[in-house]
Amino acid sequence: MPEAIDALGAVEAKMRAFVAELNNDEIEKLYHALPKGKRLRAKLVLKIAGAGDEAVKLAAVIEMIHAASLLHDDVIDDATTRRGVASLNATEGSKQAIMMGDILYSKGFEKLTDFDRTIAATVAGAVTQLSVGELMDVRLGEAFNPDVEAYMQMIYQKTAALIEATAASAAALAGKERAIYARYGRNLGLAFQIVDDILDITQSAEKLGKPAMHDLKEGKTTLPYIYLYEALDEEGKARLVALHGRELTPETRDWIRLVMEETGALRRAYLYARELGEEAVALMTSRGEEALASIVSAMIEREF
Repeated sequence: MPEAIDALGAVEAKMRAFVAELNNDEIEKLYHALPKGKRLRAKLVLKIAGAGDEAVKLAAVIEMIHAASLLHDDVIDDATTRRGVASLNATEGSKQAIMMGDILYSKGFEKLTDFDRTIAATVAGAVTQLSVGELMDVRLGEAFNPDVEAYMQMIYQKTAALIEATAASAAALAGKERAIYARYGRNLGLAFQIVDDILDITQSAEKLGKPAMHDLKEGKTTLPYIYLYEALDEEGKARLVALHGRELTPETRDWIRLVMEETGALRRAYLYARELGEEAVALMTSRGEEALASIVSAMIEREF
């Protein structure tokens, strides 16, 4: 555990060094205001490729790109908090947040060019997918979306593609089988997002760091809501669709939680996430990668 902590510290130091190269006090101030999060992508790189200089650098690049995507995401969603603290767009304005995101993207891509073409292309391609996923998320939010396939494609592009690329590029750096680790990363990313969507419904605002059931208010028809729609009668369907994009009352939240439990929609979504996770665990366990298997298990069972 201390080695993992030290390696993550090296990743943080590398990211700070990248930002310091810009020689701009305002950018450094904005960067230090950003919440750090769990650094899942950095942990994947370090566990797959070790904690050498190149692995630390790759982890820093990917985390910088991820941070940039979150800044843009908060502006798109008009989010006022990120991980329980005020978002940059809330404190500094959307223009500052967008430009800071652009700076982190650009610096990340600058450093990405130092890597082998296979690694650089893998990460860059995932960022393209991420951007398309953001667009699809906005489009799907224009009306209640009952299409599971459209939802899964969107979360693959917006969330899972970068995690998939993280695992694949780390495997390439370590001389391991890219396709196997890519599959692991894809499943981890999909399961991660589905569990996040479930927690948006089941957890309190205090644990989430944002209002409960914020997704539906923001127009996001996540997997539990799609499964719920499929299970409701016509009256229930109409009531659920009418709540899309609207402020929810305590009574409405209680109704959603009740019918989620009664119809088994939440359980169905969780079981699908667990199925994806179990495949990822099996892939890593068969290769003796117990630490990577544990990441999936912890993510599936997390409460916030």
